[in-house]
Amino acid sequence: MIKTLRGDVRRFRPFNSHFRLEIFWTISPSIILVLIGIPSFALLYAMDEVLNPSLTVKIIGHQWFWHYEYSDYRVENTDEDLDTYNFPVTLTITSDIVDESELKQGEHRLLKVTNPLILPEDLHIRLLITSNDVIHSWAVPSFGIKCDAVPGRLNQVFVFIKREGVFTGQCSELCGVSHGFMPIEVKVVDIQLFEDFINKHLA
Repeated sequence: MIKTLRGDVRRFRPFNSHFRLEIFWTISPSIILVLIGIPSFALLYAMDEVLNPSLTVKIIGHQWFWHYEYSDYRVENTDEDLDTYNFPVTLTITSDIVDESELKQGEHRLLKVTNPLILPEDLHIRLLITSNDVIHSWAVPSFGIKCDAVPGRLNQVFVFIKREGVFTGQCSELCGVSHGFMPIEVKVVDIQLFEDFINKHLA
């Protein structure tokens, strides 16, 4: 019986300090981590890649509403007393919550706003997000966007929307007593309708 046990111990002794096995189970997880890390670094780089946007919209958070600015437009001067030149124009829109008593049939409570953010489809759009008072957070889950609006700081995100529709969200930062009444509504339209919208407000 004792001889049998000694034979079993001798048979399994190499696994107590097996040099090659220890090297294998140390190096193999490192190789796996490197293989996972290479595409992850590429993805992180792509997320921070700065594109040349076709449209820039500045989003400013207030207590408790959103303010949108389109600033990529120039209007030709028509004053006869001055030389003809183009001057920059900023189109501003204030988006506030619609009171529950003013809602129409089918409109969503706490998500309907007076003036939604109008964006075109199939364009690279840059959103510059900041705040005028406290920290807000502009979040639209359908776009995969949740970006803090911090006073004194500009955060930027890029979005490329592939289809028309109405997308909603809410401020996801505890910004004050009316935090729950600060909705976001984005209306995505065809590029021609977007141009008509801009020209109508600049006229």
